[in-house]
Amino acid sequence: MRDAATHARRTFLTRTGALGAAAALTACGPRSTIDLGGDGSDRTLTAVIGYGNDGSWDPTQTASAFATAANNHIYEGLADTDPITRAPYPALATRLPADAHATTWRFTLRPGATFHDGRPVTADDVVFVFDRILDPGTPTLARGFFASWLRAARKVDTRTVDLVLRFPFPDGIARLTLAKIMPRHVFARPGAWDDAIRGLAVGSGPYRQTGHHPKSNTTFAAYDGYNGPRRAAFRKMNWLTIVDAAARVARISGTGAGAQISDNIPYANIPRLEQGGLSVGGGAGMNNLFLMFNTQHPPFDDVRVRQALHYAVDKRKIVEVALKGRGKPASSFLNETNPAYRRARTVYDHDPDRAKALLRAAGVSGLHVDILAVNVSWLVDCLPTIKSSWDAIGVATTLSPQETTAVFTKMDQKQDYQVVAAASNPNQFGLDADLIMHYNYGPENLWTGYARWSGDAVAKRLFRDMDAATREPDPDKKKTMIQDYIDVVAEQAVLYPLVHNELITAWDPRRLTGMRAQPYPGINVLTARWA
Repeated sequence: MRDAATHARRTFLTRTGALGAAAALTACGPRSTIDLGGDGSDRTLTAVIGYGNDGSWDPTQTASAFATAANNHIYEGLADTDPITRAPYPALATRLPADAHATTWRFTLRPGATFHDGRPVTADDVVFVFDRILDPGTPTLARGFFASWLRAARKVDTRTVDLVLRFPFPDGIARLTLAKIMPRHVFARPGAWDDAIRGLAVGSGPYRQTGHHPKSNTTFAAYDGYNGPRRAAFRKMNWLTIVDAAARVARISGTGAGAQISDNIPYANIPRLEQGGLSVGGGAGMNNLFLMFNTQHPPFDDVRVRQALHYAVDKRKIVEVALKGRGKPASSFLNETNPAYRRARTVYDHDPDRAKALLRAAGVSGLHVDILAVNVSWLVDCLPTIKSSWDAIGVATTLSPQETTAVFTKMDQKQDYQVVAAASNPNQFGLDADLIMHYNYGPENLWTGYARWSGDAVAKRLFRDMDAATREPDPDKKKTMIQDYIDVVAEQAVLYPLVHNELITAWDPRRLTGMRAQPYPGINVLTARWA
């Protein structure tokens, strides 16, 4: 395997990966061709996902919306969480820890649990995954969710594992869903992690992957050997990746609709889809449009410049025009429905005069900014308002929307940039504020690395405050500590949201029942059935 730095550049892509080739998917035998047919109980559920399927599929690495959603159907953790309530339930484990405040949690694996190649799930597989996640020499996204509180995973016997904690951490139970258990006999092979990046997926969940075609679709079939709590209701599934909004809507609407469900529905299309008999649902959550500044590229090393550009943006216009009222200007890093939300000490209400004053105080004039933006459809609708807002304060602005893969390939390659506008939703990992903030900030955090801010004195103090909050056992004190350091994050405006918005899902209730829209990207059909 390549050295850690090179491996990180290639694999540690958060929004999506940079690899477009089809995977060498060999572990479970030949892959099937795309199957769109079938009828009755054997018919195929066809879904449309508004995000690319060509990101990393390695569950320890990925934050790709498509891959993360798919992996929730393919893999299991010791515990998993309900996609809406986020309440944990036993998945590969037979029960949750009896004492959430204990510093050792013992888990017994579900009898008869097998991977999709028929091999049994063992304690060795569990330890294999947690060893990878906790290895400081293997930079994984999941490490940021576990390393601060989890010391080790230890095999007791073939079907029993102990997780040894550094200190009591009840929130960790829900995070176990982020450690998807993968077969050691598959992924310990030389080159297997690269195969996982490209799409190799072998789990113990209710669905197995049957085909993977980057930039086109991924197919699934019910795993007949699954004996866990949420069995497959669909014999086959075909998930299409369609980033273009018009094409996505066309695929689920009208008499020729070829799909039964789609996420990432444009707000303007909601009335027409409802009139056509579709159910349309969504919810407010952590989904956001954020700005990220390159703090090593003057003048964005000056906090006053970053603040000025935030004050300049007419966020209410973004909500009214681009989001059709389905969002709110950010008043904290957290969205207002998060249990840990508190209005931040610094709130960037639209104030062009203050923005101009801050630029003058920083000695900045004649600034030209190129916004490197991802091409997520709803975000692209927001960009003209950002440009007009910055133009209005004398900051000449150019918009450069590109495929998400291209944007984050540039970040991984450490290419120079000024400002990135991108979409994020840490709620795909969970709701607790400690997790959300560590996803975005930390001394070894990917996003902080992209912003080139880790060495800043304020950043170092922030990271110490974050670690102290993680260790605080009293829930109320912990919440206040998080809120206090979020005030620092707001003031510094290194990576900070402009707006939080709803994500909308549409489905055909004449064909599907039990479907629930989730306020983060992707879909989850583990509670859905044919109508």
